[in-house]
Amino acid sequence: MSEKGFEEDKAKLPHYHGHRQRLRDKFNAHGEAPLADYELLELLLFRSIPRRDTKPIAKKLIDHFGSLAEVLGAGKALLCEIDGIGEATATDLKIIAASAQRMLKGQLRGRQVLSSWSDLIDYCRAAMAFETREQFRILFLDKKNALIADEVQQTGTVDHTPVYPREIVKRALELSSSAIILVHNHPSGDPTPSRADISMTKTIIDTAEPLGISVHDHIIVGKDGHASLKGMQLI
Repeated sequence: MSEKGFEEDKAKLPHYHGHRQRLRDKFNAHGEAPLADYELLELLLFRSIPRRDTKPIAKKLIDHFGSLAEVLGAGKALLCEIDGIGEATATDLKIIAASAQRMLKGQLRGRQVLSSWSDLIDYCRAAMAFETREQFRILFLDKKNALIADEVQQTGTVDHTPVYPREIVKRALELSSSAIILVHNHPSGDPTPSRADISMTKTIIDTAEPLGISVHDHIIVGKDGHASLKGMQLI
């Protein structure tokens, strides 16, 4: 191909083609650290949206939801409300979010959870902090405090989840779990425990302890952080 023909073909490329390559080069050279949330999101969107400038779409997502974590934590239906995001792209984003959660969960499995507290908090926040409805999750531990199972027991409304202490204890006995950690989210973003949270936790403790099941903690997560009832000396 002549130099003139090469230049003509280059001129036909979409205006964002060079931007995509520069962003990839920046990531390959320096990793994710120097990238803004919207730039990392752009990289994720490149393959899902190959024939459109993804920079304004990425910025629109960040502006709407607040952060990359909140974009990945958003429900599929909410993602599809954003102009430029179709069902296939929303599905791709949810697959990425699920993969990240699976990776964090894998770091916990088989390890003593109480000695991997920061990993536990990271996992709980990734799994629940940006949910729009309350979820009540139980981490079931063995005698060495290693993770046996992680199960969502109930899903409720924006500010309430029904919790049944006897069902929690029954499931712990089925799994031969000797200890549990309670986790739930506050969709409002504020992880401050309510009186109902504290009362419910004490009821679960009173139900579990006579059967030899310890309740190590109750962690509440939200967009604004997390709270540990044990750390706050509320249990």
